Amino acid sequence: MQKIKKTYKFAIKTACYISIVLTLFLSVFLYVIEKLNVYVLLFGILCYIICFFIIQYRVERFIYRRVKKIYDDLTLLESTSLTKQPITTDMATLTKEIDKYAKDKKLEIETLKIREEYRKEFIGNVSHELKTPLFTVQGYLLTLIDGAIHDEKIREKYLNRANKGVERLIYIVKDLDMITKFEAGDLRLNITSFDIVELIKSVFDLLEMKASKKKITLTFDVNYNKPILVNADIERIQQVLTNLIVNSIKYGREKGTTEISIENLIKNKVIVRITDNGEGIDKANLARVFERFYRVDKSGSRKEGGSGLGLSIVKHIIEAHDEKIYIESEYGVGSEFSFSLEKTE
Repeated sequence: MQKIKKTYKFAIKTACYISIVLTLFLSVFLYVIEKLNVYVLLFGILCYIICFFIIQYRVERFIYRRVKKIYDDLTLLESTSLTKQPITTDMATLTKEIDKYAKDKKLEIETLKIREEYRKEFIGNVSHELKTPLFTVQGYLLTLIDGAIHDEKIREKYLNRANKGVERLIYIVKDLDMITKFEAGDLRLNITSFDIVELIKSVFDLLEMKASKKKITLTFDVNYNKPILVNADIERIQQVLTNLIVNSIKYGREKGTTEISIENLIKNKVIVRITDNGEGIDKANLARVFERFYRVDKSGSRKEGGSGLGLSIVKHIIEAHDEKIYIESEYGVGSEFSFSLEKTE
């Protein structure tokens, strides 16, 4: 035999209480009515009032116990908090609140799953990025320890290669340290007014040799004869420009072009655009290009070196200036990174 539903048990008990009270009052009524008919009206009023309080009491007890159990189980409120407030019999409101809580929890769980997946991927990427130069350095040193150190040519070559591996490790650790400081708000910006055109020209000069190896032309979209003054940290913005231009060279096609334009965005803002005609980025990867260690090309990009943190650092620097960075790209056509800066009044 199936168990009686709790709602039926509630109805049975409540009906039982009312029946007992009515029977008692009816006995008194039959005894009194023989003498005074005026008690008929009084009996009706008292019966109504008593039944109302009995039903209300039972309903509140019924809802209270179950709602309190739900709240306790879901840790929505402390166990004593419900006793301080009147219990509602509006089941529609209660259902709405529980449904809202369930949706919020579902969203929270999905967010945690995404973060957990990102954490696993991030740890895997960090491990890979550190493991490669570490094993390289270890291999060269073990070879030297095993006797190759006595060969002057091999010793010099292997020590130089080991040194490059250590430099790569230092580069990765420094970039990670910088990102950590940005996220913790410990890295201060030295805001000054400077000419963004001159800064871009100096970055072009620094990267001219790197670009010439792939026969890539670094150029402006037009001749900027007048200075364009902006308020920012000149060293950090130079780092942003360097990282973005290096990326455009790294993923650019041979004999390609990296073009920079500076446009007025609004009255007190300019936008700097770095456009190339390289391999481009697939739409599926666009949303993740600023993640730490995320690489669009999982294999080929590693031969180009770098820490895998360049774009993440760029994003943190721009956001530290309370500005925005944008990306537009089409696979096989090219990419455009752009960021806003505040103009000097």
